[in-house]
Amino acid sequence: MTMPNEINRKAGVISRRALLESAAAACAATITAPFINRGRYQLFAWSTTEYSARTIALVQRSIVIDMLCPLTLNFPQGDKWFAAPETFTDKDFQKWRDSGMTVMHPAVGLGGTDAYETGLTFFAQWNSFIAGTEQYFDRIDSAADFKRIKGTGKVGVILGLQNSEHFRRPDDVNAFYGLGQRVSQLTYNARNLIGNGSTERRDEGISDFGVRIIERMNEVGMAVDVSHCGDRTTLDAFELSKKPVVITHSNARALAPGHPRCKPDEAIRAVGKAGSVMGITGVRMFVKNEEPTTIEDALNHYDYVKKLIGPEHLGVGSDIDLDGYDDMPPELNKALRAGYKGSYGFREKIDIEGLDNPKRMFDLTEGLIRRKYSDAEIEGILGGNFIRVLSQIWK
Repeated sequence: MTMPNEINRKAGVISRRALLESAAAACAATITAPFINRGRYQLFAWSTTEYSARTIALVQRSIVIDMLCPLTLNFPQGDKWFAAPETFTDKDFQKWRDSGMTVMHPAVGLGGTDAYETGLTFFAQWNSFIAGTEQYFDRIDSAADFKRIKGTGKVGVILGLQNSEHFRRPDDVNAFYGLGQRVSQLTYNARNLIGNGSTERRDEGISDFGVRIIERMNEVGMAVDVSHCGDRTTLDAFELSKKPVVITHSNARALAPGHPRCKPDEAIRAVGKAGSVMGITGVRMFVKNEEPTTIEDALNHYDYVKKLIGPEHLGVGSDIDLDGYDDMPPELNKALRAGYKGSYGFREKIDIEGLDNPKRMFDLTEGLIRRKYSDAEIEGILGGNFIRVLSQIWK
């Protein structure tokens, strides 16, 4: 869902590295046993929420990937950090350090008549920012980088865009791959030369030009993402691509009937057939059509996809920064809402309590434990499943 530009708001999070280590040690003997609350720990000074030793150990040992997580939704602040990376401080990074997240995919929706130029600017800004904050961030270019990043204390960055309008011709796929792009969503919400977006009035599927772009993406090893694509365009992509197509951030339409940003069962089954992964988002309108909408409703989407195609096809694509849309400056939030059609169904709140903060990977893990997911299934959802699929796609 995210619109252009990145970076986080300030929200003090106190490090609990020593507590993490002691909690992990405490649960080492019982980590494969059924869930029992033998010990719970408060990790964040600003939150009274306590987490089980099993949750802490799972997050700590997993390569935790959020396949849609902008650096910030406070766009002016993001512009300042990109212009002067040295102004991004240890205090700014602290909540990333404490979040448990290993890798993020900070793609945004860019397009229009100057899509090529804005695409070049986006990747130039990110490459410059990563170079200027090398003590905090590192680019993820290959499957080997996932294991390498885990022990560094840094956060890995998978570069991508939520649109492919910057590809004027197939050779542009190669050029942007050279700039570090590893994922490209075929369309945003509207129609482009490749196919149709989810809120477009009609969806006639992938064009001849789109076929050539998908072929080139397969050739260079760039992941095809269809999160915002219309239903016919989504299904065409699965039929045309010789490599698994990913859905980085979407939900099951069966649980949010009629919402264009959710996927029908036919598309979810295509994920399973391709051996791919679907990242679940906690954006309120994509989770449930009416109130109340809670973390339990978001967990229902995990259960639904698990039952339909299996837990090995599930991942996380939060579609928010670490703080969430509802913490944006009011004028930015208003402007963001104005950029979407009425079919998005915005309500007073966009985020869901429990999934709208830097500790959401811990809250999600607690929820999956409540739903009786095994350790192996949770580790896959937290990142292992996306690693498996991206390793197949990337050269």
